[in-house]
Amino acid sequence: MIMYSKCLKSETLESGSMYGQFVLNGLKSGHGISIGNLLRRVLLDDLGGTAITAIRIAGVRDEFSLITGVREDILEILLNLKGIVFTNTTEDVSFGRLKIKGPAVVTANSIELPSNVKIINPNHYIATISDSSFLEMEVKFEYGFGYRLATQTFCEESEDFLEVDAIFLPVEKVDFKVEDVYDEQDSKKIITQRLFLDIWTNGSISPENALDAAVESALDLLNSVLKNKFPKELETSENTNSLTSINPHIN
Repeated sequence: MIMYSKCLKSETLESGSMYGQFVLNGLKSGHGISIGNLLRRVLLDDLGGTAITAIRIAGVRDEFSLITGVREDILEILLNLKGIVFTNTTEDVSFGRLKIKGPAVVTANSIELPSNVKIINPNHYIATISDSSFLEMEVKFEYGFGYRLATQTFCEESEDFLEVDAIFLPVEKVDFKVEDVYDEQDSKKIITQRLFLDIWTNGSISPENALDAAVESALDLLNSVLKNKFPKELETSENTNSLTSINPHIN
């Protein structure tokens, strides 16, 4: 029995997010839920991405400071910056810079980026400068996995940088459902199952590439179990050492 997959739908949403629907056919009965759960967990937890991890703003010493002429406070600006989605062709630490004189509306495309970093939602709002003041900042990008909470107010490398809670996960949502395929001759006999996967990403990776990466990650995990089996000699030795004799005559 051969299992094969097919992309049923693929689209880019107005926000820059992406959606894709896939079907995996030819699964053995009972395997649909197992594979669906595995792929969902890997997609949501194990894929990496790029995010802003620290920010330095000219004239700002802490997150409670105010910037002259800027409508938003520092906490609002930090929150807005966290909503920018990036793609990065490397996993190296990178820096971007922004310097704007008002009055102006500051959006994500105002940030000057290195060639390896690209913004998915360039019209994302950051702040508004209401007079002729300057807004100048430097942002730090890092590649990572999962979530990273800001553990301290300032980075160790420079006390001018404010740490930011970072979300590296590129997949926002995953749904799946399983359908049974019945024998044409016997409507009660299940021949195979098909698994439908709905994947939403933030746009930094396509749903198809995310699914490919999730499958490779799951295979690597399972292969590592095979490659790292304990030698029989080691298993026997450990089992022997763990046994203790019991003397029934000792109280």
